[in-house]
Amino acid sequence: MTVKFISLSRLPTEFGEFVIHAFEDSKEHKEHIALVFGELAADDKTLTRVHSECLTGDALFSLRCDCGSQLREAMHRIATRGSGIILYLRQEGRNIGLSNKIRAYHLQDEGADTVEANQALGFDADERLYTICQPMLKHLGVSDIELMTNNPLKVDALQNLGFSVSRIPIITGENSHNEAYLATKRNKLGHIPN
Repeated sequence: MTVKFISLSRLPTEFGEFVIHAFEDSKEHKEHIALVFGELAADDKTLTRVHSECLTGDALFSLRCDCGSQLREAMHRIATRGSGIILYLRQEGRNIGLSNKIRAYHLQDEGADTVEANQALGFDADERLYTICQPMLKHLGVSDIELMTNNPLKVDALQNLGFSVSRIPIITGENSHNEAYLATKRNKLGHIPN
């Protein structure tokens, strides 16, 4: 197993106190985290968000995507319910990296959509891996998941890893700067809006 648990700590946030769990993937040389809120019951469905890192959206409040808005909404929903998990995966730009993501943004500024931009740079439309979720969720004792996502590939990936998954849409963050981006996710990547 290349993904192993490293440590945990409490993490107070504006939504309440989470416990942050650090994991290390020795094969990909990346660190990932799980944010856990409340007590997780093995026999209940666990409200979960699998969120890929988006520095521009999550930390710099970019309006080019809906990532930061989805992360905040997921944290709010989990805190409101009283328990849940966010897996925060270090897979910037659909796993092409930050510099390549900025290069893709430049191509989008010149008229390419997000899929065309990634492909012009020599990448698949989506390079993310979800197998890393399995050891993280197993460590947390979770097998039955209510997944906050619009991406059917995430649902399929977790089901293929042996988890019971139901999908909950997470529609937030739409604006005039990301209309075309969200349309491309729906039309070319199969994202389901509701």
